[in-house]
Amino acid sequence: MGKAACFYAVEGVDGSGKSGIVTCILAHLTNQGIPAIATREPGGTPQGERIRALLLSGADDAWDQQSELLMMTAARVEHVRRVILPSLAQGISVVSDRYVGSTIAYQGAGRGMTDAYIRHLHKEAVGDVWPDLVVVLDLDPAIGLARSRQRLSAGAIDEGRFETLDVDFHRRIRQSYLDQARRDPSRHVVVDARGTPEEVRARAIDAIDAWRAGQAITPPRTS
Repeated sequence: MGKAACFYAVEGVDGSGKSGIVTCILAHLTNQGIPAIATREPGGTPQGERIRALLLSGADDAWDQQSELLMMTAARVEHVRRVILPSLAQGISVVSDRYVGSTIAYQGAGRGMTDAYIRHLHKEAVGDVWPDLVVVLDLDPAIGLARSRQRLSAGAIDEGRFETLDVDFHRRIRQSYLDQARRDPSRHVVVDARGTPEEVRARAIDAIDAWRAGQAITPPRTS
């Protein structure tokens, strides 16, 4: 039997369908009688949402890479302390649209900050809290960018700062996610994000169910 309360993070390049998968996972857990909430990064708290508005809009040069990393981390401190850990302590699973894997990918592989520095900052800031399972939605960045830019042009979102960057930047992001999954396979599943939304959701749910079936009941994971 899987753990009663788990921390799931959904990661992937822009346009890979993370928001839809988060909604799908939340519904799946709820249907199984598992209390769960959905959240996102940056964001998840009033403080984090204000930081999100600053980080994801405007021109790419709006922030120095160090400022960008520290703001992402500041939003995460609020998120972990006010939402993630209290929910897990109450037996409520958490499904987050992005977490520190995105920081390692975007500010690390994308911006050139070192992996060791990002992990050290994360450990010092939030007590080294990591997801129980990371669902990586793997997609060709060119396809994902086309989807994201189409939504931007339609006015669906106003958070296109990273979508302005070239495809090589996003290829580094994708490779970082795959590298993270390869280095820590017990905590990651890679899901092919090609195909219809229904196909991708089915793959993600199958992967989560298989992972949960192999887990013992343990406290929230840190390492």
